[in-house]
Amino acid sequence: MTLVRYQGDLLALTREWTALPDDELRRRAVRAAGDKDTAALISLTTAYLAQQGGSVVLTSPRTIQAYVLGVRQFSEFARSQAVSLLRPGRHDAQNYVNQMLAAGRAPAGVQLKVAAAGCLYRALRWAGATEADPFKDVRVPTDPTSGLVKRPPYSEDEVAEVLEHADVQAKFLLFLLAHAGLRISEALALEWSDLDEERRRLHIRTGKGRKERRIAMSTSLARAARQYRALFGLGGSEHGGGKRRTDAAHVFRYANYTTARYHLRRAFDAAGVDFRGFHPGRKYAGTRLLRQIKDFGRVAAHLGHASVDTTRRGYAQLAADDLKDDLAGW
Repeated sequence: MTLVRYQGDLLALTREWTALPDDELRRRAVRAAGDKDTAALISLTTAYLAQQGGSVVLTSPRTIQAYVLGVRQFSEFARSQAVSLLRPGRHDAQNYVNQMLAAGRAPAGVQLKVAAAGCLYRALRWAGATEADPFKDVRVPTDPTSGLVKRPPYSEDEVAEVLEHADVQAKFLLFLLAHAGLRISEALALEWSDLDEERRRLHIRTGKGRKERRIAMSTSLARAARQYRALFGLGGSEHGGGKRRTDAAHVFRYANYTTARYHLRRAFDAAGVDFRGFHPGRKYAGTRLLRQIKDFGRVAAHLGHASVDTTRRGYAQLAADDLKDDLAGW
């Protein structure tokens, strides 16, 4: 079986497995696990996600990619350590976790790898290949360090400096991250009809978990949107760079993260600011907004978080002396 590359047709991939009679499904899964056939194990896990996962056939490409990497890593571990996938020893799963921790991998990253390996075993049980569930009781320590400390937001000065050196499209993208607090996937999925500069509203159709939301634009973002539309909107001039979409409905002609990173990094380099990825822009939006309105719930809604705890843990934090004025005179 060849290595599966996710290309958007999860339904066809799923049918490669679900179309099999139960005994053949089991036989192929047993053979894949017995041979530690990484490509077949990835294919089986991906089919399981599309058939039984929380989002079934609408599972996002990024989720698929993360699980593909995790299954590949665990398969390599099992091969190097002579672990039986069908009959794992009771210490094998925890040994896998401990090996990653000892190598210096952060607990959050280890948890993602455990999730992928656990999904592989759900897929094997789904196929009838085994009843083993070795990751059920593994322990991964929690990381006491706040996400804001590990991956801090861009500072006010950094954002201002980059905006000064950015071209129109990089400036608009940075405003979407740092003012609207969009995920990069949400920004790249925007269509012209989602922008309402007059009422300063953004319509996010493809948020995490496929949830829609409408959020307010800052005055600066609305101004940047008008400038951007004048240059590149429907009927406007074509901007270059990277893999272009064939449709004209999307705001950005490039559709992938690599090209977006190239354009934004170029603006950061011109400003002499270290580019640390897209997420510090979201964290800038969360932190700045929280310090202004002091309401975790409203900040969570702006960022599209299902839980306020997510906002609190890694995206927004009140200043240490936030209460000093309230406590004055006590």
